[in-house]
Amino acid sequence: MTSLQLVSQIVTSCSESKGSDVVVLELDPNGSVADFFVVVSGRSDRQVQGISNRIVEDLNQIGVSPYSAEGMEEGHWVVLDFGDAVVHVFYGPDRQRYDLEGLWARAGRYVVDESADGVKLRAA
Repeated sequence: MTSLQLVSQIVTSCSESKGSDVVVLELDPNGSVADFFVVVSGRSDRQVQGISNRIVEDLNQIGVSPYSAEGMEEGHWVVLDFGDAVVHVFYGPDRQRYDLEGLWARAGRYVVDESADGVKLRAA
């Protein structure tokens, strides 16, 4: 599975669990912690936990497990490390406070298109 296929599956899981404002950042492959960051918001701590659990369950079904998962108990900022992709699931106000998209403003971005055919990524 390529990094982009992994990210596509993560984005699909986010969409199916009603995550909002999904952003995919493509990081510099020469020295970054991962190839991609996926940032998504939930409207409550329970929804953040639900989105995170859905991602982990969906990827486990295809044989991919996170190297680590942090913040699941609190549900305000969950970080799921899948190696090539790191997922940040935020409770809305916390996402604004930490502003990862601003911090990684120079990163490439992918646009998430949702349609009846499923979720697709395209370079912005």
